[in-house]
Amino acid sequence: FTILFLFWSITHFARKLVEKKNEPLNNQQVFTILSCGAVGALAYTFSDSFWYSAVEGEVYALSSFFTALVFWSMLKWERQADQPHSDRWLIFIFYMMGLSIGVHLLNLLTIPAIIMIYYFKRYQPTVGGAILAFIIGCFITGVIQKFLIQSTVKMAGSFDVYFVNDLGLPFYAGFAFFFLLLAAVIVWAMRYAAKKKYQSMKLALWSMTFLLLGYSTYLSTMIRSNADPAVDMFNVDNPVSLAGYLGREQYNDWPILYGPDFTDRAPYIENGASYAKYEDRYVNTGKIMKTDWANTPSSHLFPRMWDNNDDRQQQECYRRFTAMEPGDSPTMKDNISYFTRYQAGWMYLRYFMWNFAGKQNDLQGFGNARDSNWVSGISFIDNTLYGNQTQLPQTIKEHNKSHNKLYLLPFLLGVTGLALQYKRKRKDFLVNLLLFFFTGLAIVIYLNQSGYQPRERDYAYVGSFYVFAIWIGLGMIAVKELLQRVMKLPVANYAAAGLCVLAVPVLMANQEWDDHDRSNKTLAADMARDYLQSCPANAILFSSEDNDTYALWYLQEVEGVRPDVRVVVNTIFSADWYINQLRYKINKSDPIDVIFTPEQIRGSNRDVVYFDKVNGFDSNKYYDLFQVLKNVTASDNPQYTRQTEDGDIMHLLPQCKFSIPVDTTIVKNNGTVQPGDTILNELQVDLSSKRYLFKNDLALLSVIAANNWRRPICFTSDRALADLGLDKYTRQEGMTYRLAPVENSRVNNEVAYKNIMEKFRYGKVSSKKTVYYDEENRRRMNYIRLAHAQVAISLAQSGRKEQARNVLEHFDEQVSEKDFPYGMTSNRGNQHNIIASEFLRACYLADDKMLIKKVTASIKKDLQEQLRYYQSLGDENMTTEQMVTVAYSLFQGKGGEMPARQISFINDILSSWQLLQQLEEWEKSQQKIL
Repeated sequence: FTILFLFWSITHFARKLVEKKNEPLNNQQVFTILSCGAVGALAYTFSDSFWYSAVEGEVYALSSFFTALVFWSMLKWERQADQPHSDRWLIFIFYMMGLSIGVHLLNLLTIPAIIMIYYFKRYQPTVGGAILAFIIGCFITGVIQKFLIQSTVKMAGSFDVYFVNDLGLPFYAGFAFFFLLLAAVIVWAMRYAAKKKYQSMKLALWSMTFLLLGYSTYLSTMIRSNADPAVDMFNVDNPVSLAGYLGREQYNDWPILYGPDFTDRAPYIENGASYAKYEDRYVNTGKIMKTDWANTPSSHLFPRMWDNNDDRQQQECYRRFTAMEPGDSPTMKDNISYFTRYQAGWMYLRYFMWNFAGKQNDLQGFGNARDSNWVSGISFIDNTLYGNQTQLPQTIKEHNKSHNKLYLLPFLLGVTGLALQYKRKRKDFLVNLLLFFFTGLAIVIYLNQSGYQPRERDYAYVGSFYVFAIWIGLGMIAVKELLQRVMKLPVANYAAAGLCVLAVPVLMANQEWDDHDRSNKTLAADMARDYLQSCPANAILFSSEDNDTYALWYLQEVEGVRPDVRVVVNTIFSADWYINQLRYKINKSDPIDVIFTPEQIRGSNRDVVYFDKVNGFDSNKYYDLFQVLKNVTASDNPQYTRQTEDGDIMHLLPQCKFSIPVDTTIVKNNGTVQPGDTILNELQVDLSSKRYLFKNDLALLSVIAANNWRRPICFTSDRALADLGLDKYTRQEGMTYRLAPVENSRVNNEVAYKNIMEKFRYGKVSSKKTVYYDEENRRRMNYIRLAHAQVAISLAQSGRKEQARNVLEHFDEQVSEKDFPYGMTSNRGNQHNIIASEFLRACYLADDKMLIKKVTASIKKDLQEQLRYYQSLGDENMTTEQMVTVAYSLFQGKGGEMPARQISFINDILSSWQLLQQLEEWEKSQQKIL
């Protein structure tokens, strides 16, 4: 439907370019108009970013539909504007906008373009008038975003707090009263406008009313949350929490127009009180803190380099894209440079060119010449920009299905259409240009993305690619006119249509079909199944990120797989609403004891718990963790708290070590330990080096301490445990790590072997059909591959080589090397080849000669191709060994000369060389690996 409305929108603009005044359209003109619509709409159909969104379970496809519908509706109004009752289209538009808010806010960015269409149709255009109309469009967008979307619900929430707490009325009374009052004000204003015959005021009020009616679908969020479903994100069961949800209070803030550079940390200021629903009233849960971007020494207009966290090496990104030296303070010139080169260039223009010029590969790009650049397929252009592309490793070029060559044809046709519309229909061009800007560069300015984003963000800009597809369609008119001048025959019309269809949408579909085809792909559900099937009965499973969690929830809630397992998401475990949800039975999973009462973790209570000296505790002794959490950290006793200068109360943990006692009878009876295990009397947790714990770590420890080994506790990753010093007490049982009172027992061989051989699935319906695994899929598949390697190594070291070979060969049979090769270039420190090398080490230990030969050949080929590629970026006369020597010298900070393109690959050069040397050593003597 997005494509259908795009087709109609293109034909609207094409008709205005083709038709002549007071003359009916002839068949040739109709064909030209329809051809324009087909070329542009099909081009967008097969564009990389929109196609990806269209087949993904996300909001962006539906958001694109609403954008297409609203823009088309405005063009429909434009054609009927002189007819009676045409303004009903405007009211319909605002109703659709209200509905779209429940999906995504992108739709609001069409408003400035819509206002311009209205202005050009209803008024005699002037430069000043056009500027004023643009300002009004921006103002209306701001009013809807800030007042109608956020402030109305926030005010309704404040009314509800007053009505419940002060007047003793039931929940939702104030909420309902506010909207009844708002409705009464609107009705009065409508009658006043009708009486005074203020048509514009009347139209604005009706539009606002229908926008609010569409927006009212958000009430379904509260209705759903009150039903207490198994997955109840943010517990939006009352007007106050709904206001916080719509205000995105759960997400971080960022400066847009005024703020500091990354050399300063912006302070926090109090921004009101936070309330939560509790029993029959709302209770104050603490202060709402807001970042004060304006009051830092470096605050200035248009801050772009603002994020002073360095968890993603943001500061390296700032310097890389501005040529700042370490220790330099950013100037305004640096901010502009970062905006143009990174935010507008790398994080927008690159995505734009992916869609209309071509794409290098699917490795997430961080600014180097190898990963995920736009390419054209025209050698002299690509080689000039990024170096000799023929030297790229085959796994990220010919063998990478995202290597798409469009030869700039969609881009050139779009520029032609843009120029044609600018020349002949300046008003229409301005409308499209505004929509293009607001859904493209305006979003870049608004998002103000800090360095090295964790994922590619092209999906955010599909609205601007939509507009460019309109120009692609209009470009066919220029091609037709050119052919008419050259051929001077009537068939030029048909020749132009055929040429444009073949050169743009057919070429795009041909190049991009294989990397957008999701048929036969089941990896998300299969990996979730592998996690769940690796858990014992009635387990508690801690997951660590979205890409694990949502698939787990889907499999449990939709397909009903392992409803006995309770999934606990560590990244949102700091929220009181989420901790409280563990107190209830969900599906077939029993409640979980979290030690702390709802009051003790409500709001910001114990968001951070500090370590400090507490009387009666010896820092050299181990104390029972359950007793300490229950009697010290959960207590409000003044001896276990400290008061800050602001009067806030800080809760404490003694600055000492903790123990988790082990009930040997329980762990033997429920299968936590195996015959022959050396069972510990207690787990020892040494947190004496820490200064504080965040609530999610505190909650995790409380679950472990209160569980008393009654239920299995498993983890999708052992990273969180490593931070708490508990990783030595886990052992692998397939894809999960289970907490066990056995030290350094890496793998439960019996359970892990059975799980892998009998229960695992590998991400596709049929092993006979090919499947495209993109970079994120490959990272997940590598986790599965690593699990097989770890289990096989443990089996082989236990003398069970035949079972080890079974595990390795089972993976090899289930996962086609064509879809998921052993050797493959990756952008995260050669992670793919490192994990494949661990798989190869398992092959050596298991004495699996067939797989040794197969895996070695694949990894070695890719590593050799990588080194040849890195060498091609520098001096061709320099040997590989010399290049590695210089790279190592630079890595150590000793200096050396190396071209800029090679410098960005120093870590990859060294890791590739080291892995290649390791493989050659293993080939020379298997004893090396043993």
